Amino acid sequence: MSDHTRFEELVLPHLNAAHNLARWLTRDVNDAEDVVQDACMRALKYIGSLNDSGARAWFLTIVRHAFYDWCKRNRPAEIALDDGTAIDMAVDPAALDPEQAFLRAAESKTLADAVAALPLAYREVLILRELEDLSYKEIARIAEIPIGTVMSRLARARSLLQRSPLLRAVH
Repeated sequence: MSDHTRFEELVLPHLNAAHNLARWLTRDVNDAEDVVQDACMRALKYIGSLNDSGARAWFLTIVRHAFYDWCKRNRPAEIALDDGTAIDMAVDPAALDPEQAFLRAAESKTLADAVAALPLAYREVLILRELEDLSYKEIARIAEIPIGTVMSRLARARSLLQRSPLLRAVH
């Protein structure tokens, strides 16, 4: 099987997860596209090292590395200091009446703001666990940290969200 065929079969099914992770890490759709494009080029280059069973975690690891490389070039202060820029979350307005849609959009934006305000180390493990539904072991492999650190960062991220003044103002 050619490298391009392996790439299409093993990596491309995880493109949405890659975009999701990159979008949350960069907090910008255009920057996320740049990161994912770089990650795809790297994945294609190193497809020979991929074990067929771990494609998702392998590709998300590459996305994470591509993000950190991009961040060092474009936002070096971001790695040490999170500026709290917000991302808008998509809400299906057709599913709700106008008042419910407004309230849900406000709550979703507030939650997105609170997640975006988390320090990068906490934000990335929270996104990988809660939005990408990865196991602690997979997150540890992707983030290159011990499982215990994954658990403590998740606990800290959740605690920070619970204490977030942004979320307390909603309830």
